[in-house]
Amino acid sequence: MELQSIKQRFGIIGNDEQLNRALDIAAQVAPTDISVLVTGESGAGKEFIPQVIHAMSSRKHGNYIAVNCGAIPEGTIDSELFGHEKGSFTGANDSRRGYFEVADKGTIFLDEVAELPLGTQVRLLRVLESKEFIRVGSSKVQKTDVRVVAATNVNMVEAVSKGRFREDLYYRLNTVQITMPPLRERGEDIMLLFRKFAADFAERYHMPVIRLDGEARNMLLTYRWPGNVRQLKNVTEQISIIEQNREITGEIMAKYLPNYHDVKVPALMSVPESDSQFSSEREILYKVLFDMKNDINELKKEMRQLVGTSSHEHKSTYEITHNDVNLVHPQVPHINGHIMDEPQILRDDTEVPIFQQGELVDDTLSLSATEEDLIRKALEKYSGKRKPAAKELGISERTLYRKLKEYKLEK
Repeated sequence: MELQSIKQRFGIIGNDEQLNRALDIAAQVAPTDISVLVTGESGAGKEFIPQVIHAMSSRKHGNYIAVNCGAIPEGTIDSELFGHEKGSFTGANDSRRGYFEVADKGTIFLDEVAELPLGTQVRLLRVLESKEFIRVGSSKVQKTDVRVVAATNVNMVEAVSKGRFREDLYYRLNTVQITMPPLRERGEDIMLLFRKFAADFAERYHMPVIRLDGEARNMLLTYRWPGNVRQLKNVTEQISIIEQNREITGEIMAKYLPNYHDVKVPALMSVPESDSQFSSEREILYKVLFDMKNDINELKKEMRQLVGTSSHEHKSTYEITHNDVNLVHPQVPHINGHIMDEPQILRDDTEVPIFQQGELVDDTLSLSATEEDLIRKALEKYSGKRKPAAKELGISERTLYRKLKEYKLEK
């Protein structure tokens, strides 16, 4: 199964390389029965990995049980995991099956596994090595065939060195390790997640979607997010409910980011506002290209006027790629009365003359070819379905239909 299909199936949002790597490893180990240890900070989304592994394994028709080991009192954890016999302790009025018995032929997810007491760790090691367990208060050995996926936000090597976690159990669980990246390292995924959460809450609470200005956007991208995706979702919901103004400024955003100035990422990791406004997200690129093509004739008129007033020494190459739109040379002469001395990312409203070696270039053909190629790719991605393709391209279905006729792409 391709990564995009996995993301759509489990509602996973993001294109970060570390996230893709984690999902790719999960897909590769899923058909096997080896144990997996998922590591990462709290709120980073570790719970998705065992779901992917279970759904893509031969055990997908068996039970999937998620257990938060840190939420079960130490006195009852053995009973919860392995079951107990009637009368084995005060309050045990009936026999009870534990999670490992119920999950036979399926998968069990042990979240916060580092919180298990040492005695329970011994029992768990026995299950992993021999597939055997004993109910609390019983002497009968029972068998279970369970796939174990564990997760923790604790430094396990440190926990082992301090005697809080058994070394043999650590290596048994850590046959394959999958690390979920913290949100602060996922770049533009932060904005993708924010927009998804904002749209969801707007629909849930029947109100307009909140939008960010440049300063608020940059704050999201430079905040360290100690609570990761869980915190971002919580912040988005708070703003959606509380703020009457749906245009969120940096001043408003600061109210919802605890100690923002103390927990910012280093300046080198921040995203310049001009760059962030024109991200590498595919839908924005599509929109810019379509807008550029529609306005090409007006741009040419301005370019001809500029050619008449500009000396031959002022040159700039306007380059369009599939990933970004850049000014290759830093100087562009007198655009709307201003001289641009620094390289910039072009915005939707930027008007720039197209030069190549001092001559005007008819770029209509290259734009048309790029537009046609983007439409083809969008249709291929969604198996010819026009509605999702048009949505990704940032145009209406009607416009897409007209483009299909124009480029003779109808079937």
